Amino acid sequence: MGMEQHTTRPLVMVVDDLTDTRRLLGKLLKESGWRVVEAVNGRDALEVAAQTQPALILMDLNMPVLDGFTATLRLRGVEGMRHVPVVAITAHDSEEFRAAARAVGCAEFVVKPIDFDRLTILMERLLKENQALNAEPVFTA
Repeated sequence: MGMEQHTTRPLVMVVDDLTDTRRLLGKLLKESGWRVVEAVNGRDALEVAAQTQPALILMDLNMPVLDGFTATLRLRGVEGMRHVPVVAITAHDSEEFRAAARAVGCAEFVVKPIDFDRLTILMERLLKENQALNAEPVFTA
């Protein structure tokens, strides 16, 4: 425990229409040293992402106003958000959902109830991969 509590981890956006889920996840993340912003639906997520530029997004798929699939797809068109890892979070574990999440650009798929330790390991891996990806020179034809 000791020192690692003080390392500031990247900013994570938690997107979920259920207040309890959002608060709990936010609390657990903050206790682990992550910085957290929240959004209550997909439309809110697009605004918050544009303002705060999170390093990683935990996106509930089933939400009113704008669902997580559509929000993730739209995020890919937001300047600076194109390559941000999005982890799809859902209570519905089906191959259709997994395929749809991949199709809109979700990097990973996590089923509720969330195993927090596994989630943070996953988040760290995605951030490392993303850093490596962004360190590569990009050549556009």
